[in-house]
Amino acid sequence: MPQLDTSTWFITITSTLLTLFIIMQLKISSHYFHSNPEPKTTKTIKSSTPWETKWTKIYSPLSLPQL
Repeated sequence: MPQLDTSTWFITITSTLLTLFIIMQLKISSHYFHSNPEPKTTKTIKSSTPWETKWTKIYSPLSLPQL
């Protein structure tokens, strides 16, 4: 049974890892990341509705009088 030649494995694995590292670096560097994200200010719009100043009563169907 012939012996498996492993003398080229080191250079093959090393070059594969280096190639993968370079490809990933190129992919990551093509993205634009914001350097300093700032919170967005939102304005709340106050709408005038008649039920804001009054209490409203909610009637459940079970509390209504039986007909």
